[in-house]
Amino acid sequence: MDSAHHNQFSGRLATAFEQFGLPENTQAWSKLLHYLSLLEKWNKTYNLTAIRDLDEMFVKHLLDSLSVAAIIDSERLIDVGTGGGLPGIPLAILFPERQIDLLDSNSKKTRFLIQAKAELGLENVTVLHQRVEAYRPEQLYDGVVSRAFASLDDMLTWTEHLLAVGGHWWAMKAQKTQDEVAELPEFAKMSQVFDLKVPDLDAQRTLIKIEKCREK
Repeated sequence: MDSAHHNQFSGRLATAFEQFGLPENTQAWSKLLHYLSLLEKWNKTYNLTAIRDLDEMFVKHLLDSLSVAAIIDSERLIDVGTGGGLPGIPLAILFPERQIDLLDSNSKKTRFLIQAKAELGLENVTVLHQRVEAYRPEQLYDGVVSRAFASLDDMLTWTEHLLAVGGHWWAMKAQKTQDEVAELPEFAKMSQVFDLKVPDLDAQRTLIKIEKCREK
């Protein structure tokens, strides 16, 4: 990332943080842009994301992930199907006091995540090269977040064994569908739906919060 992009993105991050209700944090901005630079660099070889344009990465990956930061309050969170670390790494940068685990079955992506964790000094992050159905954590999580699942039912069914009763799923979706929300499995109940506004993104974004009310 050249200095012109760095300066431009720094200003846009400051504006976005204000819009999202996040406190000014220049140290976090620096790490977020370092992460974006790593994502762009590794993507050329590892195909971490279909998005190649740096400005598009900034909006559709970084700002999209930050749009949920003031809402998600889980202290022990797992990002399932994290890919290049989204939204997990931006959240870990903002909240170093929280444990955030990044799970993906793609070895190229987890190699990148291990490198990003080291370069960014993210001691609160654990990288898990696992298939979600095979992973059995020693301690259950109080939050599961994902941008990877096409349907709510798939997300809840495939990750139910990771979440403690009383914990929450955080589903980042392009849009909410009434059919999906109305047909939740019996072990889950709707908590809240947040309509998100991502700066410079002309598309609907939604965060759906669902509570695990009992074991499956």
